[in-house]
Amino acid sequence: MTTTPQHSASTTESGHRYTSELAERIELRWQDRWESEGTFDAPNPVGDLAEDGAAERLEGDKYFIMDMFPYPSGAGLHVGHPLGYIATDVVGRYRRMRGDNVLHALGYDAFGLPAELYAVQTGRHPRETTLENIANMRRQLRRLGLGHDPRRSFATIDPDFVRWTQWIFLQIFNAWYDEELDRARPISELIEEFENGARDVPGGAVWADLSAKERADVIDGYRLAYLSEAPVNWAPGLGTVLANEEVTADGRSERGNFPVFRRNLKQWQMRITAYADRLLDDLDRVDWPEPVKLMQRNWIGRSHGAHVQFEVPGIDEPIVVFTTRPDTLFGASYMVLAPEHDLVEALTTDAWPEGTDARWTGGAATPAEAIAGYRAAAAAKSDVERQENKEKTGVFTGSFAINPVNGERIPVFVADYVLMGYGTGAIMAVPGHDERDFEFAESFGLPTPRVVQGEGEDALPFTGDGVAVNSANDEVSLNGLTVADAKSRIIAWLEEKGQGEGTTTYRLRDWLFSRQRYWGEPFPIVYDENDVPIALPESMLPVDLPDVPDYSPRTYAPDDAESEPEPPLARVREWVEVELDLGDGPKRYRRETNTMPNWAGSSWYELRYTDPHNRDRLADPANEKYWLGPRTPGGTGGVDLYVGGVEHAVLHLLYARFWHKVLFDLGHVTSEEPFHRLFNQGYIQAYAYTDVRGTYVPADEVTEADDGTYWYNGERVEREYGKMGKSLKNVVTPDEMYEAYGADTFRVYEMSMGPLDVSRPWETRAVVGSQRFLQRVWRLVVDEETGATRVTDDALAPATLGVLHRTIDGVRGDMEELRFNTAIAKLIELTNHLTKESVTGRAAIEPLVKMLAPFAPHLAEELWERLGHTETITYAPYPEADAQYLVAEQVTCVVQVQGKVRGKLQVSPDVSDDELTALALAEPNVVRTIDGREIRKVIVRAPKLVNVVV
Repeated sequence: MTTTPQHSASTTESGHRYTSELAERIELRWQDRWESEGTFDAPNPVGDLAEDGAAERLEGDKYFIMDMFPYPSGAGLHVGHPLGYIATDVVGRYRRMRGDNVLHALGYDAFGLPAELYAVQTGRHPRETTLENIANMRRQLRRLGLGHDPRRSFATIDPDFVRWTQWIFLQIFNAWYDEELDRARPISELIEEFENGARDVPGGAVWADLSAKERADVIDGYRLAYLSEAPVNWAPGLGTVLANEEVTADGRSERGNFPVFRRNLKQWQMRITAYADRLLDDLDRVDWPEPVKLMQRNWIGRSHGAHVQFEVPGIDEPIVVFTTRPDTLFGASYMVLAPEHDLVEALTTDAWPEGTDARWTGGAATPAEAIAGYRAAAAAKSDVERQENKEKTGVFTGSFAINPVNGERIPVFVADYVLMGYGTGAIMAVPGHDERDFEFAESFGLPTPRVVQGEGEDALPFTGDGVAVNSANDEVSLNGLTVADAKSRIIAWLEEKGQGEGTTTYRLRDWLFSRQRYWGEPFPIVYDENDVPIALPESMLPVDLPDVPDYSPRTYAPDDAESEPEPPLARVREWVEVELDLGDGPKRYRRETNTMPNWAGSSWYELRYTDPHNRDRLADPANEKYWLGPRTPGGTGGVDLYVGGVEHAVLHLLYARFWHKVLFDLGHVTSEEPFHRLFNQGYIQAYAYTDVRGTYVPADEVTEADDGTYWYNGERVEREYGKMGKSLKNVVTPDEMYEAYGADTFRVYEMSMGPLDVSRPWETRAVVGSQRFLQRVWRLVVDEETGATRVTDDALAPATLGVLHRTIDGVRGDMEELRFNTAIAKLIELTNHLTKESVTGRAAIEPLVKMLAPFAPHLAEELWERLGHTETITYAPYPEADAQYLVAEQVTCVVQVQGKVRGKLQVSPDVSDDELTALALAEPNVVRTIDGREIRKVIVRAPKLVNVVV
């Protein structure tokens, strides 16, 4: 791509020095040129974004980079927000210089609770305020000089985007999971199998004999999106239900910190559990950080074991438990059901059995009284509180179950340390070999038999490996067997007796997909006179949100657990009650009044970037395959690099993988995974200061005394380290940085602060170091007195050739691995060498400018033009090292922190103190050791020692 030469930015106000004023003029000019000339436009193979003359770029490698969706907050950006955006821009610019066709765009995740709450407070429509916030964020990000393709930007609230979100929901609604083929299929194929007898109707009915309502009920039991009366997380203070992942560890809402209660309500669910194995197994096929993979594995929670049936005299239905240790069945001395278990009422007797231990009754006169009180108390606790409570509580139901292996009668309790979210909501308690069961047994005076013996181990509970003991009946003996062999034998026996079966269970539960909110995508669903959900045809999409008199759902006292949801849409009767012709004549229907959660749009947005204006398809197959399709046999495909915070490890990433796999099964995409490589950036944090009253004071007005104390308005204040926030009075905005230093300096500083995946403290006073580096680069090219270009065609000395090519080699390696801080350190070292040796040869200056371009693109463009080039540096080939210059004498520098060796560097014998300091502070293990603490002093003994004092 070429650009037309223009006059350089005026330097009359500040002479010819690279100041913040000159930087601003340079930056604004180049941003305008990039936009007007479409510098970062990525051509598509087909469609409206296909470009004439782009064949060469399409035949080369492609590179699809994505940032996690930003939410357009009214507060705008602070300096911590752009970290990931700058990093992906650096990657994109580097990849373009390597010859790749780079797709890099940014959309906005614009539905959700914050905008709705603001609308409730102000009465302004959330669309109006959201669009204002998007405009402000776009302005701030444009000023950074990000190389996005603006043609591909969108917001999740755009009607066309909403249309395709609703379309995907309908694909999921109209699909079922065929376990035999291990993939989703259209519902139409399931109906055909019922009609022709290829598949039996559940319950043994004949399909032709079923009424339309009965057939609909059968089909709804298979759909991947379905309505269910099930336990959900109800937040009365918010007036909405929440997905498990939106509830904090202490049982409160992630948004607003309201109490959350478990309630049975009819809600939309997505059958993500059908994909549990594929979601788990395919983690091995993607390039993701291991901690994120571990979090998803733990969330899915696959466990191998057995379902075991415990009969209860007088009760028709057995208690079914799932256990990963069926080999310990002979040690089960009691049972526990979760308070929410369906059998609790049936098991609750009218009176206490004769001889009931007083500890088992909870002080109640009858089992019914005890159970009712206990269930009410449990409902007010979060799952985490129930699991972590050291004091084991519970009450006896009055019933006894029969242990299937020895015929013993064992009491059945209700206790809150058992959860409905794991297994069957019932456990066989083996107190001799489980710590929680042992604590409960100790509190309630229950037996603790030993059934596993470890070598030399006598104490209970024993939870290690060993062999089975005391585990035999007239038909089967486990004694002397290892755990694995004992499991196999007892499972075989249970299956033979019809009292159990080997099975696999999952912690993962289906995705709760309803929200009682206004500001979200409406469901493309209506209900007929029989309350059967019916999908709207594609021609009726999108279903738009109506105007409402009140944006908030009905909320309640935060502790009103018995309250009922009332969404805002339910109040617009003329929208809810509608007459439609869905193929059998005009009829009255009722619209769904819940809306989709804000996760809906972010579960597929990577696909829309590939073909953002397509009116006929989600994305043209040629475009999706080009940008996302597998590049190697057996590959998953997906975005080449996805950068964002680790906080989305379970929520967004799991949901997006599920949607993508459904679309893959149904033939809409060629890629099996949405994101091939994932990188979690760290965070930029900040110091905050409080006075004697604990009140935060403006961080930028605090001064540090020589003795290390901090002062504000003559009073001593205390310093703390953490996140940035308006309430903490420590926010620094990008706008402030643009004005004081320019965008390029800001970019270089953020990329040089430390490893990209490590959090680090913001220090405004340190930004000037990055500015001085850019000023040195500027002086290599521009005479500050005259503004003339200083570069010559002089040959380079051997020493300079060695430094140059070692720098090129090192920087290329750093760029490939996203080690931007060490890449910048190497560029600083090269710049200092060229400055010290007064090198002005084009053969050194041009490679330096090219390597600088991804980090400081405006300055690089300006210098490139002054060097006589008429084309943008964006697509200039990245420098390559000449191997003959890479062999050089080096020495080992020891880096200490607090006097202890924390790293070693290979450096040039003539490395300067500044260069060595930069390299030492960028060394990853040194960064981890410092861990954000303030650096008091750096002692340098070049070239062999650096000692950092914190």
